[in-house]
Amino acid sequence: MAIKITDECINCGACEPECPNNAIYESGVEWRIKDGTSVEGNFQLIDGSSIAVDQKMAPISQEVYYIVPDKCTECMGFHEEPQCAAVCPVDCCVPDPDHAETEAILLDRKSRLHI
Repeated sequence: MAIKITDECINCGACEPECPNNAIYESGVEWRIKDGTSVEGNFQLIDGSSIAVDQKMAPISQEVYYIVPDKCTECMGFHEEPQCAAVCPVDCCVPDPDHAETEAILLDRKSRLHI
């Protein structure tokens, strides 16, 4: 399952540079699939839709840092544990039950993001 940042986030930003997929964004910042990845062309999102990798998407949160589920791999293939959770001083990077995914799905996403 993807990781999410809860409302307890203190906006310290410790998590953002730790993400190997560049899936973490500051509140209010638009995101793109291509940010921090090597993917080109179009990318299939979790919901089955396809978008251009350079398409700007609306921020998921206007209040706290947020993680884009379509880019989160829980650090699979990079680290033993999600690095955002490991460095968060207030333990607000937690599993997102709304995005339960298998290890195979997370590793597939990693391979599609880092061609």
